[in-house]
Amino acid sequence: MADLFDTPSPNGAEAPRPLADRIRPKHLSEVIGQRHVLGPEGPLGAMLAAGSLGSVVFWGPPGVGKTTIARLLAHETDRAFVQISAIFSGVPELRKVFEAAKLRFAQGKGTLLFVDEIHRFNKAQQDSFLPHMEDGTILLVGATTENPSFELNAALLSRAQVIILERLSLADLELLAQRAEQAMQKPLPLKAPAREALLEMADGDGRAALNLIEQVMAWKLDKPLDTDGLSTRLMRRAAKYDKSGEEHYNLISALHKSVRGSDPDAALYWFGRMLEGGEDPRFLARRLTRMAVEDIGLADPQAQTHCLHAWETYERLGSPEGELALAQAVIYLALAPKSNAGYVAYKAARDAARKTGSAPPPHHIINAPTKLMAEQGFGAGYQYDHDAEDGFSGQHYFPDGMKRPVFYSPVERGFERELKKRVDWFAKLREKRGG
Repeated sequence: MADLFDTPSPNGAEAPRPLADRIRPKHLSEVIGQRHVLGPEGPLGAMLAAGSLGSVVFWGPPGVGKTTIARLLAHETDRAFVQISAIFSGVPELRKVFEAAKLRFAQGKGTLLFVDEIHRFNKAQQDSFLPHMEDGTILLVGATTENPSFELNAALLSRAQVIILERLSLADLELLAQRAEQAMQKPLPLKAPAREALLEMADGDGRAALNLIEQVMAWKLDKPLDTDGLSTRLMRRAAKYDKSGEEHYNLISALHKSVRGSDPDAALYWFGRMLEGGEDPRFLARRLTRMAVEDIGLADPQAQTHCLHAWETYERLGSPEGELALAQAVIYLALAPKSNAGYVAYKAARDAARKTGSAPPPHHIINAPTKLMAEQGFGAGYQYDHDAEDGFSGQHYFPDGMKRPVFYSPVERGFERELKKRVDWFAKLREKRGG
């Protein structure tokens, strides 16, 4: 006796299918976007043309076609398509999948195993794929939104090519909207600016775009909506941002490099992106202060002070008022003269200290608080700089036998231009006095 879920509908009707499923491409040529992968010169296009499709891992954001492309690859290569998710599968499920694939393989039928969220499998579970990939039992197609270099083990990566899928452009989403209109046999009831706003809400996610379109199509409207009318009915989709994941590090890297590149507009954009994603402003205040120290340094000593004052202002005002102070710090840093001379000097000095960590200071700069130390020559020959000409003795302060290194080389920008004059002046005096 069939159970409830096996019982067919008495009139043969099927349950309503989501729009995204109804317009799913039937052939790879119908896939919207990802031409850099599927085109003749792309990795998948080249593999299919050569008839040598290998295991791959798709790395990309949600809703860009990972599952769809995997299905179509199975169809193109005449393999059985099997889909599992690492979220809901464990060792028992994997064993069943591998056993079924072995039976198919013995009967001359290959299996394309699509593993969604493959990065959620632990190392042992990832290793379980290896023998079945090597003997041809399965062709593995993994999908992940996380960086495979960090999340997948080296053995698996060595047997699968990583293919990056990109978020869909507005032009891609527009083609998707047109395909949806054809499937539903009616136009999207939105004015042009509202239509563009709807696609922007999808944030490069094709599945999200289709879900939004399906929602709008279900409204009973007398006339097309404008942007204000759309915004009252739909909430803007939250930006993709994981405060503890890779996107967190990608965006702070983008902010840092925009500041270093003296682009205040780009820096403000990435700063805004992080705030909109829910980032802790205190984290941003801390990183801005780090940028002031690392990339501006003594070219503008006020940069660090400005960041600390902005941080203090945020602590006093809180959000959202205090975030303006941090934004102003972003602008200040982006437009400040840049120098990493202090940062380079610090790292070079630490490296030299590690290599010569046991070398004592020369005797003449060690105090002699006891009679024994004085008898041993400690402090002897020290020249008090304030008694010397120009307030500079030019003595040697590095360990005996250590050739004098140069760690700090100021740049000809900002305040460091003045510091460079001083460094050069002391160098000339030191050479003159034999220090």
